[in-house]
Amino acid sequence: MPESLTLENFRADLAEFLYLRPDEVDLDESPLDAGLDSLRIVTLLERWQAAGADVSFVDLAERTSFAQWWQLLTERQGGAARADT
Repeated sequence: MPESLTLENFRADLAEFLYLRPDEVDLDESPLDAGLDSLRIVTLLERWQAAGADVSFVDLAERTSFAQWWQLLTERQGGAARADT
């Protein structure tokens, strides 16, 4: 079973695709401005869906920052996502 989605895991996932350390990920940044293309977004989406987040590509595309993505993922896990750890 995939690991549950936490803010720490979310940052680590983003950092992996942005070639950054997790603490370097700016949650206020736009995913597109940060350098994510649609293929990377789909790969992240599949990872988060496997962790239990009920979101689609369109859901993510409608949000303009990583912070908004995190808020959506948290809401779509039915409160199962934790803010840390």
